[in-house]
Amino acid sequence: MYNWSKMTGKLEGIPALNTDTTSNKYCQSMSKKKDTICGSCYSWNMLQTFRKSCVPRFRANSEYLSKKVHEPEYLPKVASNIARFNGHGELINSNHLKNLIRICENQPKTTFTLWTKKKALVIRTLGLPHKLPKPDNLILIYSNPYPDTIAKLPRFFDKTFNNVTFESEKINCNMKCVECMMCYDKTDKTETIVEVVK
Repeated sequence: MYNWSKMTGKLEGIPALNTDTTSNKYCQSMSKKKDTICGSCYSWNMLQTFRKSCVPRFRANSEYLSKKVHEPEYLPKVASNIARFNGHGELINSNHLKNLIRICENQPKTTFTLWTKKKALVIRTLGLPHKLPKPDNLILIYSNPYPDTIAKLPRFFDKTFNNVTFESEKINCNMKCVECMMCYDKTDKTETIVEVVK
């Protein structure tokens, strides 16, 4: 039930452990904010139309990963040296993040990348009083919800992902992920990623 998804389009070739955007309260709220990138969310649109069949499996992932923190042997493993958390979906709560951290710890030779807009949840979970160590094989990317702005790098994060509505010399995300790997390579020092809104 908790299998990794085979992604298509820009994410083709990157396995993803997805959760359900449509039942995530944060996503439900943000989808109504037309001044944010969430107002035109690809996942929200896909899971309500031609990818509806994915919703039950993604929702099962959401529930499994957010209800409690599981022992490592009960968490899904991926047969890849790179992987993404939430190609669809968003962090739900601290249990969800703690389970993702345990997945990273289970597979230290795999590089995992997590995009999230919920920087406060990350800072609260990794900082005091918990002081949960961030795994060396986890790349944290702050997904800036506000188009045409460049976010500052929050604490614990490695990169920021920003969207612009116009062509700009700042754009450095314009190809398939496996052709670039800027977000999946621990040695890549790029901190600010910019993509034009599609």
